[in-house]
Amino acid sequence: MAETKYIFVTGGVSSSLGKGIIAASLAKLLQARGFKTTIQKLDPYINVDPGTLNPYEHGECYVTEDGAETDLDLGHYERFLNVNTSQANNVTTGRIYQSVIEKERRGEFLGKTVQVVPHITNEIKERIQILGKNGDFDIVITEIGGTVGDIESLPYIEAVRQLKWELGDDNALVIHLTLVPYLSAAGELKTKPTQHSVKTLMESGIKADILVCRTEHELSDDIRRKLAIFCNVRQEAVIQSIDADTIYDVPNMMLKEGLDTVTLKKLSLPDDKTPNLERWNEFLKRHKNPKAEVRIGLIGKYVELQDSYKSILEAFIHAGAENEVMVKIESIHSEFINENTIQHKISHLDGILVAPGFGERGIEGKIDAVRFARENNLPFLGICLGMQMAVIEFARNVLQLKNANSTEMDPKTKHPVIDIMEEQKNITHKGGTMRLGAWDCKLTEGSIINKVYGKTQIKERHRHRYEYNNKYKEQLEKAGMAATGINPETGLVEIIELTEHPWFVGVQYHPEYKSTVASPHPLFVSFVNAAYNYSKNKNAKLA
Repeated sequence: MAETKYIFVTGGVSSSLGKGIIAASLAKLLQARGFKTTIQKLDPYINVDPGTLNPYEHGECYVTEDGAETDLDLGHYERFLNVNTSQANNVTTGRIYQSVIEKERRGEFLGKTVQVVPHITNEIKERIQILGKNGDFDIVITEIGGTVGDIESLPYIEAVRQLKWELGDDNALVIHLTLVPYLSAAGELKTKPTQHSVKTLMESGIKADILVCRTEHELSDDIRRKLAIFCNVRQEAVIQSIDADTIYDVPNMMLKEGLDTVTLKKLSLPDDKTPNLERWNEFLKRHKNPKAEVRIGLIGKYVELQDSYKSILEAFIHAGAENEVMVKIESIHSEFINENTIQHKISHLDGILVAPGFGERGIEGKIDAVRFARENNLPFLGICLGMQMAVIEFARNVLQLKNANSTEMDPKTKHPVIDIMEEQKNITHKGGTMRLGAWDCKLTEGSIINKVYGKTQIKERHRHRYEYNNKYKEQLEKAGMAATGINPETGLVEIIELTEHPWFVGVQYHPEYKSTVASPHPLFVSFVNAAYNYSKNKNAKLA
């Protein structure tokens, strides 16, 4: 293809309708037809990135290979497409304004008055086209965060209007996702909210080319015709997006609705290939027809909001399908774990994962959970802070180092088995002290982790501030906690495992970020397999 095509996905009526899933599903269908496709997210909040946001505010912070802290929707994009994203795939209002202000300070605007139009909108247009201009992609899908009519989104909508006019009708289109609510009192679906949303979009100078309608009930031909007439779109471009059992059903649902077909037609692209979804559908078949079930406890402190651990939950779905088992997740708040409750909360499980996080709240509950897993041979996976909790628990209860801790929780601890690196101690900006992005790791031959990956060199994504303290490495290893993954550049310990335990692994990095439908992460696959074996042995003893 000579010229990159652009698709813009906007939302109306309500937030949380699933713009990211629709964008990812369309991208999957286009990719399955042979088009090189990527997706980016434009977020209207003023934070420079989600890195400093509490997970309760915006769900998990997703980290890319190049170390960008991004919106969780980028996780959907990677899980669906099996293609890495980067800093260019997520743009925030904070980053836009930061860039424009820095240019103004450098005198790049030659004394002009800096305004939303044209300076902010030009910056947005430039960011949108970065991915299209590098020659790697045929189609760039851009999801606009927020809801049409929001004050925060207006500069993005204006930038899209300008860009659509500049690119021409055959090179850009707008998909508008709306809600068609069902009123039980009237016993019917109502189209008026969608009509008003499209009207609001048109007031900003943008005509929707395709309508995707979120609904709990089937859209009749009459309703589709009504929406087409009053929203000024072709009837074939009114796409139904009904509630699905799983987000992984949505690409097939959009295929059935013809979303990819009408998209290609409007972009004047060839529609001569049937999407190849063979591998995708094989995953769905295994996911929906499990041969067994395992129960795994997800122990964290943000468990009230499922999006806080979105990538972990999806990684379990991928690993479950790979093992042909249904992974039932029990979310357990670490603040409610103590000596009196632990037996009730954990003893019936087939494995536990101690989740990542920051700060001291709920730490002692995590440590108690680690101890239970260690002493009862329960399969254990600790991620980031979870790995650090495993080191602290072992130092306290096996090495008998009283009050061993991380300097994150106790800056004055006498035994800082987890500590911040010397070069980071004088950095005051939160974002500057993180170890982010993909780092190399060398694995010990013959270790559990070596068998998991089937190789001795790996590269995994990080997002943390505190590290395993190598001053305690010799003591810990002599007592049975082996350091089986080392960063060759820094000498920092990335992975620990217990030599006398069937399956006990802690990793400093975030394996969940790299798990996709096409490539389930081997660490999750192995952990689920260990939980399944534990379950079988437990049931055999009870029989």
